[in-house]
Amino acid sequence: MNKFFPTIAFFTLLLSSCSFNKMFLQPTKIPATAKKLTMKSATDTTVVSYSENFQPTFLKNGKDTIRLDFTIESVVFKSANGNKLNGWMMKSKTVTSTITLFHLHGNAGCLLSQYMAMQPLLEKGFQVFVFDYSGFGFSEGKATKKNVLTDALSALDYLRARPEVKGTKLVIYGQSLGGHLSATVAAKRQADIDGLVIEGAFSSHKDIGAHTVPVLGRVFVKNGYNAKKSIKLYTKPLLVIHSTEDETIPFFMGKRIFDHANAPKEFYEIKKCHICGPEYYPDEIAEKIKAMLVK
Repeated sequence: MNKFFPTIAFFTLLLSSCSFNKMFLQPTKIPATAKKLTMKSATDTTVVSYSENFQPTFLKNGKDTIRLDFTIESVVFKSANGNKLNGWMMKSKTVTSTITLFHLHGNAGCLLSQYMAMQPLLEKGFQVFVFDYSGFGFSEGKATKKNVLTDALSALDYLRARPEVKGTKLVIYGQSLGGHLSATVAAKRQADIDGLVIEGAFSSHKDIGAHTVPVLGRVFVKNGYNAKKSIKLYTKPLLVIHSTEDETIPFFMGKRIFDHANAPKEFYEIKKCHICGPEYYPDEIAEKIKAMLVK
């Protein structure tokens, strides 16, 4: 029996490592052939109807078109890894934006759930580009840490080439896993952007792994890119936002990223839930983004 122990132990460790690293990406995949999706809340049902390029139309209770205060243009573009990705360019119907937010969303769901995090800032006059990483929503491919980084860099290239973005200030706004990712994207492409906002982010894959599962998490989780290291290379304006009541990513990780960062930088301590800043503090966040771009 003892002669089998090393083999059993090896495969136990291997499976544990795979499990730990899979916890970072939990996408909701939508079949490319889907024409309608139903979302239910406590008060009503919203049906999302899709046309060419996955263009969404929102219908209340499946009948009446929901009139939004902003436009959504669904686009398909190619990542450097070869996968076709789905993104939404969202603009206010009443304001011509001078600031573009490039949103890097969290580790779960897809555009249908993630875009709502930026809706309050749309109402403050920003135009926002959101997209799904490989394996999320209608985007092709497999959700991996490597693909997520490649997708983010490719999406930034796509966004910068759009005519309505040229002449605007371009700010990366990363939340949760996207906040961690945004530090690396910003460091690699800081010549292409004007500012960075990181909300509710973990300081490294190993740090959040160790926080979630002490000892084993730090052993089995692979770092890949690392926010607290990448942020040291970034030198443009930075706003770090983190809630003291965040039950998903501990507050000290936001401070850790901030402490490793260069000036000019600002830390905005808030209350409420994980990555709920734009929902509860839209005025304050909007003003801080505008202010950091004129310093």
